[in-house]
Amino acid sequence: MSLLNSSAGQEARRTKIYSKSASSYLSPALKDLADGASQWWLWLFMAWQDILLRYRGSALGPLWLTLSTAIMVGTLGILYSKLFEIEVRVYLPFLCLGILVWNFIVGILTEGCTAFIAAENVIRQIKLPYSVHIYRIMCRNLIILGHNLVVYVVVALLYSIVPSNLFLSLIGLFFILLNGAWFSLTLALICARFRDVPMIVSSLLQVAFFLTPIIWKPSLLGPQAYLAHLNPLYAFVDLVRAPLLGETPDPISWWVVSGITIVGWAITLAFFARFRARIPYWT
Repeated sequence: MSLLNSSAGQEARRTKIYSKSASSYLSPALKDLADGASQWWLWLFMAWQDILLRYRGSALGPLWLTLSTAIMVGTLGILYSKLFEIEVRVYLPFLCLGILVWNFIVGILTEGCTAFIAAENVIRQIKLPYSVHIYRIMCRNLIILGHNLVVYVVVALLYSIVPSNLFLSLIGLFFILLNGAWFSLTLALICARFRDVPMIVSSLLQVAFFLTPIIWKPSLLGPQAYLAHLNPLYAFVDLVRAPLLGETPDPISWWVVSGITIVGWAITLAFFARFRARIPYWT
């Protein structure tokens, strides 16, 4: 009996120690995310400065973002509308929004890979929440998206496109930001430790571009159109693009995005909590 009581007592102590250890890891991680979000003025300023420095000495400045996007949308829109035998007035708005949203997602993911590596000096010299560097990337790409939306406005006016529900598009954009945050945080941690990962991510995104309905419509798959939903990136694009085209997002997209958000953040919080303290040593 005494042996059983002793074993039970040891098991209880191990459970208590484990729970305390898990809590001690998770609490600083959550505090880091909260403190980083509260310093919005800092990462907003840093993001804006990044864009100004990128186009310093340029006559048009950040407007080059809009001009280059307009040229790409115009040329590809005319070309692929002929190849796919779709009217330009139908295809061009579809392609325009697809490219805008895709570039936004890709910008967050690719820059997220080097978030901690690029901020190496700041991390080692200034005590800041690590999440500030993630929010900085998110904000920077959001500003770029704002510049590029001018192209959509011109296309919408040209072809009389009336958005069906701007609020739904904003919710879709919020979900992209929410998922971009956990994905960038995870990639930033992994890439800080393994420097080959950014090249792998970049290559995978290039392949994903052709597998995602950005330049082609799911209807082109015919009876196999449902296969487009097997690509989770399509769900994120659909939530933003469909309402701005005057359409309704597929209900499956909402379920896919919601599931990815919950699972992604659960895994990322555990990962960030466990390896957060090692960031200064990895960068």
